[in-house]
Amino acid sequence: MTVAAAAVAVALGALLQSATGFGFALVSAPILFALLGPQEAVSAGALLGVSVSALTLAAERRIPSVLHGQAFALVAWSLPGLALGALALRELPDSVLSALVAAGVLAALALRLRGRARARAGTPAGEPRPWQTVAAGLISGALSTATSLSGPPLVLHLLARGVSPQQMRDTLAAVFVALSALTVVALLIAGTFVLPQGLLVMLAAALAGQLLGRRGFALLRGERHENAVLAVLALTAVVAMGASVL
Repeated sequence: MTVAAAAVAVALGALLQSATGFGFALVSAPILFALLGPQEAVSAGALLGVSVSALTLAAERRIPSVLHGQAFALVAWSLPGLALGALALRELPDSVLSALVAAGVLAALALRLRGRARARAGTPAGEPRPWQTVAAGLISGALSTATSLSGPPLVLHLLARGVSPQQMRDTLAAVFVALSALTVVALLIAGTFVLPQGLLVMLAAALAGQLLGRRGFALLRGERHENAVLAVLALTAVVAMGASVL
């Protein structure tokens, strides 16, 4: 029963990330935390995240629109954060880590609302300063190893640059591949890597979700697409907050 519920969460997360560019951990992390516990949940998120993001880059019969300079800088600055997050995963109580997941989801929800408001107001995106790249990389790295929820600071950073949806989707996928692989290494060094039970079932669910997400992107257009994303984020935040309380 636990593996089946975890597989459903993974499939939904993969579907959302395939359709929007991010969201795998936003959906799957809170549920995996509640079902498996922090260490096994983060380990599963890292292993499955590599597969989902790699498919986005390699299996859609097109040349990826990756901003290579930004991707490299974000991954490089994530390295100190990865170490800090692995330490937090080992030392902090489960309830605190679950609360961090909830906070990350709420931050992502606020981010999407802010981006929608700016788009409606016609506010031009400004060029971010160098320290913003540093902050986005560090925070993303720490969240990756502590909660597997590395997306929100990266999305905020790329939104500030005013990148196209295709550039954001592909750049995020490239960064997620690197972060997921580095997360596994950091967890192994810290002694917090736990091979999750039912990994093959969850991997199959992730692949199925990624494939369905491509069709979902074609069906969800404009306002409908944004509303669907916001609804999923809000529901995930409620689940994460409930898990931290319980």
